[in-house]
Amino acid sequence: ILGLIPAPYSSHYSAVKHAVEGYSESLDHEVRAFNIRVSVVEPGFVRTVFDQNGIEPDSPLKEYDQARAGFKALLADVMPKADLPEVVAAVILKAANDARPKHRYTAGKTARQISILRRFAPAGVFDKSLRKELRLPV
Repeated sequence: ILGLIPAPYSSHYSAVKHAVEGYSESLDHEVRAFNIRVSVVEPGFVRTVFDQNGIEPDSPLKEYDQARAGFKALLADVMPKADLPEVVAAVILKAANDARPKHRYTAGKTARQISILRRFAPAGVFDKSLRKELRLPV
């Protein structure tokens, strides 16, 4: 879902996900004439060890200490309750076998909620909600 929303403190990761969204949507239009469809599966947090594989900065900036601690606390709260990988796998199978594939498939309750909020909420409301959920100063 990070291809649809910003990811503070993970700008590089968010940028890649945004690129995947744009690339796949463009490619879908290119290859549709050949009866090929391109779909994107958009999961939210998934219960894996992904959060444990982050690289710590060699020289952390003090200005980010509070934000970094808050983000780590958020991950510690969210990851144990995150969707199981099987939830995402089921959506991938659905997308692969769909007779009329959609461009986007959200995987999991949180991803669906974020996708709907992003689509229908005014930008200011979405921004404030995102900052609150990510425990950032509003």
